[in-house]
Amino acid sequence: MTTNHALPNSGFVSLVGAGPGDPDLLTVKGLKVIQAADVVVYDRLVSKDILALADASAEMIYVGKKLDFHCVPQDQINQILVQKAQEGKRVVRLKGGDSFIFGRGGEELEELAKFGIKYEVVPGITAAAGATAYAGIPLTHRDHAQSVQFITGHVQKDGREIEWGSLAQSNNTLVFYMGLKQSGHICDKLITHGLAAETPCAIIENGTRHDQRVLTGTLATLPELAEGAVSPALIVIGSVASLSETLQWFNQE
Repeated sequence: MTTNHALPNSGFVSLVGAGPGDPDLLTVKGLKVIQAADVVVYDRLVSKDILALADASAEMIYVGKKLDFHCVPQDQINQILVQKAQEGKRVVRLKGGDSFIFGRGGEELEELAKFGIKYEVVPGITAAAGATAYAGIPLTHRDHAQSVQFITGHVQKDGREIEWGSLAQSNNTLVFYMGLKQSGHICDKLITHGLAAETPCAIIENGTRHDQRVLTGTLATLPELAEGAVSPALIVIGSVASLSETLQWFNQE
C-alpha cells in the first residue's frame, strides 16, 4: 500500500504542455495557470515569450535537457516538484509540446501521487500535430494515410527494438520524435521490413517557430537530409509528406 506523505499545507502542481514553439499555440488554461504560479519549473524548449507570462514574483527553475545531456536528472526534477508543493506553493511544471507524449509527464505525476500531492494536467499541442500543420503536412488524408503513429527515436533502457514490421505500411504516417541521430537506422529498418525506398519523407526543423525549415526527400535519402538538419526536429515518413510543397502556408511571403 502506498503511504501518503502529504502535508496539511501541501500546494498544487499543474503539469502544462507549452506547445511546439509558437507561443500563440499555448492553451487559454495553460496561460491562466502560468500567470497564477508561485513556481515555474521549465524545460529547454519552452519559449521566452511563454516564460514571460509568469508573474514577476514567480520563482523560475530551469531543468532543461539536451540529447545525451541532462542538466538536472529526472529524479531531482521529481524532488523539486514535491518539495515546492510541500511548501504550499502553486507549481507549474512547464514542458514543450504535450507532457504526456514523450514528455515523461506520467513519471512525474507518479512521484507526486506517491506523496499525496494534488495535481492537474493541462494538455498542450504536441510537436507532431503542430509542426506538421505548420509544414502543410496533414497527418491523415483519405488518399494517402488512414493511420498515424508517433515513435520515439530514443532506444529504450532495456534495449527493446521497435516493431518495425508494424510500422512499414504504405497507408500509414510515421512521426519520429528525437530521431535525427537514428535516421540511418530508421531508414535501414523500414526498407528492410518492406517500406518502399521512394516513400516521401520530411524533416521539420524548429517546427512552428519563425525559423522553421522543412527538408523533403524520400526514405532512401533520409540519412542525407538528417545530416543537414539540427535539433529540435521531427521526421515524417509517409505519402502525406509529398503534400508539403503544395499545402505549405507558414512563412510564405
